[in-house]
Amino acid sequence: MPETIVKLQDVAVFQNENLVLNNIDLEVKKGEFVYVIGKTGSGKSSFMKTLYADLPLKQGTGQVVDFDLKTLKEKDIPFLRRKLGIVFQDFKLLPDRNINNNLRFVLKATGWTDSTKMDEKIEEVLNKVGMKTKGFKFPHELSGGEQQRIAIARALLNDPELILADEPTGNLDPQTSVEVMKVLQDINQNGRTIIMATHDYALILKYPHKTLKCDGSKVFEVIQKAI
Repeated sequence: MPETIVKLQDVAVFQNENLVLNNIDLEVKKGEFVYVIGKTGSGKSSFMKTLYADLPLKQGTGQVVDFDLKTLKEKDIPFLRRKLGIVFQDFKLLPDRNINNNLRFVLKATGWTDSTKMDEKIEEVLNKVGMKTKGFKFPHELSGGEQQRIAIARALLNDPELILADEPTGNLDPQTSVEVMKVLQDINQNGRTIIMATHDYALILKYPHKTLKCDGSKVFEVIQKAI
């Protein structure tokens, strides 16, 4: 049996005191690729933030990569996030340093100390996203699609058990979106579990996977119809 990476039971998601989503039951197994879709404001981002403990779990029970979201203490959140790779819509690269040093910064922040091992890891993740030759460039010298590939490489640095991608193609044109999706597909085919929030229906049809929809404060699975 594949191990369970995410398990939510009767979860409610709150933004401050406002109930955003209710009665969520979800199980995601190792190696799955799951889309989370829904209109702007339907709760996709709040759902993702709950998974990486940016929003506290106040109601229901939730496990993410063996961490209990209900009892998770503030000081343990960084340890949860080390097991996660998080990819945002707006890349969040540090503009004042080149790509290698962006990645090195993350490794140092998560406890790496051996310079040679850091260099090897940086080369490995850049290779995985097809950006091996770009490490000396600064973020502003790269296209949006290239920056998002770097953001995916950054998410892979600590060999995460789960990648959370929140609208990773939201700022990209359709062609570039497909290129970034291909990178995520490859990563998933190598055994990584991915949950991706998106409103890009063209991608969902091109790369069908299990799809959850946020609508009317509920989260439910929808079956994709092939075109």
